[in-house]
Amino acid sequence: MTADTVDLMVRQMRVESAGVVSLRLEHPDGAAVDRWTPGAHLDLHLGGGLVRQYSLCGDPDDKTGYRVAVLHERAGRGGSRRVHEALRPGDSVAVSAPRNNFELIPSTRYVFIAGGIGITPILAMIGEAERAGATWELHYGGRDRTTMAFVDELERYGDRVHIVTENVDGILDLATLLGAAEPDTLVYACGPDGLLTAIESYSEVWPEGAIRLERFKAKERVADDGGDAPFRVVCEQSGVSATVSPEKTILETLEESGVNVPNSCREGFCGTCETRVLCGTPDHRDSLLTASEQESGATIMLCVSRARSDELVLDL
Repeated sequence: MTADTVDLMVRQMRVESAGVVSLRLEHPDGAAVDRWTPGAHLDLHLGGGLVRQYSLCGDPDDKTGYRVAVLHERAGRGGSRRVHEALRPGDSVAVSAPRNNFELIPSTRYVFIAGGIGITPILAMIGEAERAGATWELHYGGRDRTTMAFVDELERYGDRVHIVTENVDGILDLATLLGAAEPDTLVYACGPDGLLTAIESYSEVWPEGAIRLERFKAKERVADDGGDAPFRVVCEQSGVSATVSPEKTILETLEESGVNVPNSCREGFCGTCETRVLCGTPDHRDSLLTASEQESGATIMLCVSRARSDELVLDL
């Protein structure tokens, strides 16, 4: 455990579908867990330097524990294999405080779209929409029902939930769902990159900010054949300054200079290393900030983004 984490016990593990297991995490002494809001995630420190983010998919009003669900990705980076193959009830896991980069904004109507394990943050959002009396519908796609977690849990919502299986129904009909903007409606989507990229292509049809996405990994990015130029980074609070070479990220450069910056994914999608920019122009390469947030240049993800100016001054 570090100063930024607490040790929780795996109270229960449950198979939710083929390849997906949920974890119930509680304080060993029965203490209340931190408050969280729909869309939040936890960092799980899984040993050997593995830190992975998993969306909270339980009830925010339940202060006795957290629930997350993990897809077993055998070709992944190792976090899900650790959970599925090594973690067991009774084990202790260091866990961060909940963080939310996918906040559910109040609206009179929602369209929720989930692909596969992307259902996890949507579950709590549906519960919040219900409590608020909002109109909502869910379109949940997967290969087949055996691979789709929480389908039984969603049955109580009746015909507001649309289960779309590739082996029977084909893929989600995004053109029908998103081809025309609906008034007073927000779209929340989570799932594989291909689905989110397709959904993102409808952003021009909808008002800015109406389509909101969460990714589990970084967007595919076209390489810049011109290469990256070096630039200077200055930490206003600590007085540290250093040159970021083309081969290093800002985060790596600051770590080598003795500046401790909280970080997790190191791929630009979790938001842990987001830092305020005091002066200079960022070259945004993250998968989290919206177009308007990137245009403002107010913050930067240090793990992937660079600078368009010769110098960046950071609030560090």
